[in-house]
Amino acid sequence: MTTNVAKYRYNHTMYRIRDPKASLKFYTEILGMKLVDEHHSDEAKFSLYFLGYEDPASEGLVRLACQGLLELTHNHGTENDASFAYNTGNGDQGGYGHIAITVDDLTAACARFDEFGVKFVKRPEEGRMRHIAFIADPDGYRVEILENPMLQA
Repeated sequence: MTTNVAKYRYNHTMYRIRDPKASLKFYTEILGMKLVDEHHSDEAKFSLYFLGYEDPASEGLVRLACQGLLELTHNHGTENDASFAYNTGNGDQGGYGHIAITVDDLTAACARFDEFGVKFVKRPEEGRMRHIAFIADPDGYRVEILENPMLQA
């Protein structure tokens, strides 16, 4: 049996989330992603939400044919426990890093994040790397924000 690695595609990254309402608002309203698909299992007590950016090449495709999605996994009941938190891999021992989002204007994007009360891990004016920002989602996962000049009008 053989397989063709030239046909392999990156499909998604999965984050466990505590509160789907807060996380969906963050990724759709603040970062502009679209909810591509969702699956709910009341029996197994979990919900899956798949988000991504509009891509004409992916229009009309099933979720498994899309690339670069973010899967948010919610285990039912965690939203009712204020002390519940997932390990994001960014604590004292490190581990997991972040996802990255490109924007058309880093300064304007950061001002918009401020308007929404988004928590900054690193602002562009902090530290040596002044061309990037890091924000945190409602569960504390880090999102790197990069300006892409090709996106500017």
